[in-house]
Amino acid sequence: QVQLAESGGGLVKPGESLRLSCGISGSTSGTAAMGWFRQPPGKEREFVAAFSRGSSHSHYADSVKGRFTISRDNAKKTLFLQMNSLKPEDTAVYYCVFDRGIILSSLRLPDQWDYWGQGTQVTVSS
Repeated sequence: QVQLAESGGGLVKPGESLRLSCGISGSTSGTAAMGWFRQPPGKEREFVAAFSRGSSHSHYADSVKGRFTISRDNAKKTLFLQMNSLKPEDTAVYYCVFDRGIILSSLRLPDQWDYWGQGTQVTVSS
């Protein structure tokens, strides 16, 4: 089993920045993919960014490319999402995800990820 715990959400104004963190614990040995999804109010969960399994290559949704950066600290077992130039449409609950077997072509599909955190709320409003 793997446990994920997000933190760092909050209320910010448009144009401001926020950094989310995800602590990863449990049976984390071996290669795995990890990333972030979000769920805007009244909408389905959507892909934000991810590292593919066993790779340092990152993938981004078009809507966040150039504004968000995913990174990780392997020693501390922590995943990050740096969010800059935030927009009201970025308002959502943000989830950390982890999976050992997911293939590259499935990274953007929420039902393909095995482990999810509880989520952290990000609200962008003036």
